[in-house]
Amino acid sequence: MKRLNRIIGSSLIAGLFLNSCAKHEVLNYSVEKPESIIAQEDIDAYSPLISYIDKKAHPNFKWGVALNMDDYLNKGVMFRLANRNFEEMVMGYEMKHASIVQADGSLNLSKLERLIKAAQENNMQLYGHTLTWHSGQNAAYLNSLIAPVLLPPGSAPVPGGINVPSLSGYALKMTNPSVANAWEAQTAFDPKGLEDNTEYILKITVRGSKAGNIGLDLQETVNYTGDSFGSIAFTTDYKEYELKVKTTALRTRLIINFGQFAGTVFIDNISLKKAGSNVELVPDGDFEKGITGWIGWGNSSTRSQSAVGEGYGGPGGIRVEKTPEEKKTILTEALETFIAGMFSVTKDYVKAWDVVNEPMSDWPDQYALKTGIGKAELAEDEFYWQDYLGKDYAVKAIQLARKYGNPNDILFINDYGLEGSGDKCKGLIAYVNYVESKGAKVDGIGTQMHINSTANKDQIVNMYKLLAATGKMIKVSELDIGLGDNIKTANATAEMYQQQAEMYQFVIEKYFEIIPKAQQYGITIWSPLDSPDRENSYWRRGEPIGIWTESFVRKPAYQAVAEALQKQK
Repeated sequence: MKRLNRIIGSSLIAGLFLNSCAKHEVLNYSVEKPESIIAQEDIDAYSPLISYIDKKAHPNFKWGVALNMDDYLNKGVMFRLANRNFEEMVMGYEMKHASIVQADGSLNLSKLERLIKAAQENNMQLYGHTLTWHSGQNAAYLNSLIAPVLLPPGSAPVPGGINVPSLSGYALKMTNPSVANAWEAQTAFDPKGLEDNTEYILKITVRGSKAGNIGLDLQETVNYTGDSFGSIAFTTDYKEYELKVKTTALRTRLIINFGQFAGTVFIDNISLKKAGSNVELVPDGDFEKGITGWIGWGNSSTRSQSAVGEGYGGPGGIRVEKTPEEKKTILTEALETFIAGMFSVTKDYVKAWDVVNEPMSDWPDQYALKTGIGKAELAEDEFYWQDYLGKDYAVKAIQLARKYGNPNDILFINDYGLEGSGDKCKGLIAYVNYVESKGAKVDGIGTQMHINSTANKDQIVNMYKLLAATGKMIKVSELDIGLGDNIKTANATAEMYQQQAEMYQFVIEKYFEIIPKAQQYGITIWSPLDSPDRENSYWRRGEPIGIWTESFVRKPAYQAVAEALQKQK
């Protein structure tokens, strides 16, 4: 090995010596730098965004960003990006009711306390979001507070009380995922010994996950003709039904048609007998031993033995509904517990809050409050305080925030779509005036501005003018801008990104131009990064709405935002 190295070394020296005798020429390769790289280098040369705000000219203006709490506590790239570019942060979810209030009503504030400590250590202000909303609520707990009282069996009658059955044992559980024709989801059992021209008595106990209907027939499996028992209209409580039918031909199958009901039906204590006979034609109809012999098909429906405790247990107690006044009192106490708890850990550091979030209806009356009344389905975290506390729910929330907070806290009512073509901005302003007429001072109005680069600029200007005329502090509270038509990152073009940058610049510049300096609370970027196209991406999934890419690369919007901030003096 050593000898080989010496040979190679000698050869290299000789080669270098010979080359040194040749005339040296510099070859000129001229390659122009791509425009895209030049443009990116220009963007990357900009300083952190916060450096472009003239704090002498705008001492009270807050430049904010929305974050996930873990992103800040884990002190990763987002932590550094936020500290470098912004001065105030808001949590997208983790300061909301559902994140704080536990199943038993207790408040878990430990993580929030950690966040406040981290914010203090990094001189990052924290904005409170939000104390009263219809979404992001622990709806299961709140609904449990106002649920009916169930008196035990044998209790004396109560005015307004309703006798309800108890639950016990097992049942046949049938689930249909979507509405179809009645016969497109069926469950069947084939009794032995059915006869022609004979009356049969069917007894059945039924309840559903919601109110609905099922139909029952005796059918012939060869030609599918049958005789109908009729239909049953059921509720969420078990009820016993007795139906009769006289066969007009030989029948071989008992059919339950439930295709028109989307949900779950529980069947128990089913019995089929010939009139005048004690012979049971549907054995084990209490389903305690399972569902042997029961079959079914259609519309991806399922059938199984229920969980224990979901069957019919006979007559139960008396259900007593709480009155509207009782519900109002209970929920007012729950709201106070939540607000008091939040201020117990935030009061010394958080000085501004979205006390009420998204109160106004989208349609048809944008002067009215949102409501859950009449909605067929509510999300698990959906709960409308205003449906129980009434129009003054915001009055009460602000009074509680004043009671437990600081005298000079800045309290906002915040909503989206104020830049739209309808009356929502005027409706919100009217509601703010109403709240103040009841003695609760509202310091500011937040306009979220989840918009697209195709948004109507005249409508944005009009919104700013309406808000400025209120004399309130005005905050652009949740700014992010998509490309329109739900365009995803994969389909975005350079031209689209330039349009997006121009809209970011327009929104910021017009804010400073139209909102008087004394009313300028600040602007918060809701999604600093583009939204990922993943299953767990819940906000504008896959849309390039940020001023950085998902990989933390500055976009043209970054440059536009920096220039818009720099212009303000």
